[in-house]
Amino acid sequence: MMTEVNTHEAMGDTPQEGRESLPNLEVPNAPLDKLVRIFSISVVVITVVFLFNDYLIFWQGWPGMLDLLAHLQWLGEPLKKPLEAGQVSQGWIQLFTYFGGIGLVAAYVLATPKRGLRQDSAYLSAFSAYVIRAAFWMVFLVGLVDMTISLLRVEELLASVIGDEITQNLGRPSYRGEYVHYPLIGLSFLIALFARSLGFTWLAFLVVIAEFQIVIFRFVFSYEQAFMGDLVRFWYAALFLFASAHTLVIEGHVRVDVLYAHFSQRAKAWSNTVGLLTLGLPLCWIILTMGMWGKGSSINSPLLSFEISQSGYGMYVKYLMVAFLVFFAFSMIVQFCSYLLSNIADLRNEPGRDKPAVTFSH
Repeated sequence: MMTEVNTHEAMGDTPQEGRESLPNLEVPNAPLDKLVRIFSISVVVITVVFLFNDYLIFWQGWPGMLDLLAHLQWLGEPLKKPLEAGQVSQGWIQLFTYFGGIGLVAAYVLATPKRGLRQDSAYLSAFSAYVIRAAFWMVFLVGLVDMTISLLRVEELLASVIGDEITQNLGRPSYRGEYVHYPLIGLSFLIALFARSLGFTWLAFLVVIAEFQIVIFRFVFSYEQAFMGDLVRFWYAALFLFASAHTLVIEGHVRVDVLYAHFSQRAKAWSNTVGLLTLGLPLCWIILTMGMWGKGSSINSPLLSFEISQSGYGMYVKYLMVAFLVFFAFSMIVQFCSYLLSNIADLRNEPGRDKPAVTFSH
C-alpha cells in the first residue's frame, strides 16, 4: 500500500519542513528495482514530451514525429507533400526528445543505484502536487479576472476604465486568452512554487459563495447574467478534476471493498499494481491521445479556436475547461507512477512503509 503523504509538507502547508521530510533511504537497487524506476519515471517524461510536441505541432507548425517517419518512408505511405529541409530538422528534434528523455531517465537511475523506490515515489507525488497547486491558482485568478471583465462589459463600464480599443479587443476570445488568461496561467505556476497549500477547502467554499450570490441576486434583486453561472461551472469542474490525484494519494477514492479490504498487504500491493497498469495509466493516456492526436480532436480543437459559450457576454473560459482534462490526466499519470513505485516497494519489502517519511493530512 502506498505511503501516506502529508499535504502540509510535500504539497503543502508547512513551507520548510516538507522538503526535509522526503525519504532519504539508501537501498541497493536490484535489477528489477532499476527497471521499475526507469519505467515509472519514463512514463512521466514521455507524457511531458508528448504534451510539448503537441504544442509544437499544432501551435507552432512543426511537422511531428509521425510526419517525419512518413517523409522518410519508414512508416506507412509517404507524405503527399514532402517536408522541407527545416521541417525535417524539426522532426528529428521531436523524435530525439522521446529517446533523449528515456536516455536521461536511464542515466539518472544508473547514477543513483542506492535511491529507494519510496524516495522517487515521494518526489513524483510532490511534482504532481505542484501541478495541481498551479491549476488551482489558475482557476482562481482566471475566474476572478474574467468574471470582472465580463461584469464591466455587460454593464458597459469597461470602456471608461481601459478605453474603447482594449474593450473591443477583450470582446475577442483569442485576445482575451493570449493577453489575459495566458499571463495569469504563467503567474499561477510561479505562485505555486511558493504558496504550498492546495486550497481544496477554499475552492469548495468559493463554489458555494458563487452559487449563493446567484440566488441572492436572482431572487432579491432580480438580476442575473451569464457570467455568474459560468463562474460556478468553471470552479466546480476544476474542483472535481484537480482533486483526483490528491484523493488518490490519501486513499480517498471509493473502493468496492468486498474483496480488497480482506486482502493481505502483498495482495493489496499486487491488486493496486495490476489495476494501475491495466486500467489507470491506459485510461489517462486514452484521454490525452484521443483528445490531442489531431487538430480537430476534442481537446485540441477548442484550445486552438479559443472556444467560448454561445453567450457573448459570459466568461470566455470554455476552452480552458477543456484543458482541465489535460491537467487531470497528467496529474493522475504522475500520481499513478508514484503509486506504482510505492506498491512495488511494498512487494520488495523496502523499508519505510510502516514509518512514512512524508505524511499527508489536510
